[in-house]
This record gives sequence, structure tokens and C-alpha cells, in this order.
Amino acid sequence: MDDAAGVAMGFNECINARDLTGLARLMANDHSFIDTDGNACTGKSVCIEAWRSFFESFPGNRNIFEAVLARGNRVTFVGHTVCPGFSALEGPALWTAFAASKG
Repeated sequence: MDDAAGVAMGFNECINARDLTGLARLMANDHSFIDTDGNACTGKSVCIEAWRSFFESFPGNRNIFEAVLARGNRVTFVGHTVCPGFSALEGPALWTAFAASKG
């Protein structure tokens, strides 16, 4: 597995474990997150607060990766989400991550 896929998998492990400190370690200062509705948050501190709020709102949410497709700085995961009590958040899912370019 290449570095970008490993980092993205580690990021998901932190999400599933509700580990804000681990997430912060994996984020660059200009980290961006774009949700399925196209809403974006940018900046490490903004993203950490967004995750904190998400974890409080959806404590049972977990992402399950079933396949990993990596090419260059792009990693795509195919899987599903479970979120007891919030059926609208459950079901098949596709995630894409872009690693920051080095240099």
C-alpha cells in the first residue's frame, strides 16, 4: 500500500475511534474536507471542530472500507457507513482523498 492510502486509512481509523488528536496529527494546516453536499471546511482547526461536532452528533457512525484504489496522490475507498439511529447516514459510500504534494 502506498503512503497516501496508508495515511487515508489511518485517518479513517481515527474517525472510527473518535480520535481528534490523531486526526490533527494527520492534517496539514491547510487541510480541507468536502462533504457529499459539496460543503467545504478548510484549515486544521476548522476541520477539527467540525469533526468534534460530528462525533457528538453521530456517536455510532463508522466507515467500513471494502476496497482501496490508489493512484498517485489520489486514493478512493469503496465501502459503507453504519450509523445506528440515523438511517439517512447509513449505506454504500465512496470516499476520495488527495494527499498533499510534497515539496
